[in-house]
Amino acid sequence: MTTPAPRPVEVTLVVGSARDGRLAPDVAGWFRQVAARRDDLVIDVVDVADTPLPADLNPNHPHTAALRPRIAGAEAYVLVVPEYNRSVPGPLKTLIDSFQTEWLAKPVGFVSYGLSMAGGVRAVEHLRQIFAEFHCVGMKDIVTFPRILEHYDAEGRFPADPEGAEAAAKLMLDQLLWWARALREAKAGRPYGT
Repeated sequence: MTTPAPRPVEVTLVVGSARDGRLAPDVAGWFRQVAARRDDLVIDVVDVADTPLPADLNPNHPHTAALRPRIAGAEAYVLVVPEYNRSVPGPLKTLIDSFQTEWLAKPVGFVSYGLSMAGGVRAVEHLRQIFAEFHCVGMKDIVTFPRILEHYDAEGRFPADPEGAEAAAKLMLDQLLWWARALREAKAGRPYGT
């Protein structure tokens, strides 16, 4: 008798930039294609550019209310984040701050990029501190694209050399799904915080 495969992990991919001319859709599109090759997860994409949330963090705002079940229903998150002024883009921080218990005790992975050699890691370090407030587990290994413009080929395709990035994505997703399954089992026995 074979054991049935575990239910795929529900991962929300958060596209964390809303600026005109942003590169986030390219990075997120690539990551989504990599993740789609796996049968152990399902992806829901939340793009901050498509989901403007109120700056006053009104929990009853229609956009916030509509997004709540998607954030709450995720078992894990991956954030695609550029580094803006050595930190996190404002719309992404607003999205995070618009919810509380929805994030609680879940794993978070990061895909970062930037124009400099830092490749967005300073934004990721800030996000680690933010998500620690929600008792989230931040993945140690991340996917990063330093000097992002150098990752496009002459025809504008991204990434020009996907091999290393795909290996980093696999490593991060393997960690993310391990934590998501472990927390799923733990919460089934006892809800977090009780």
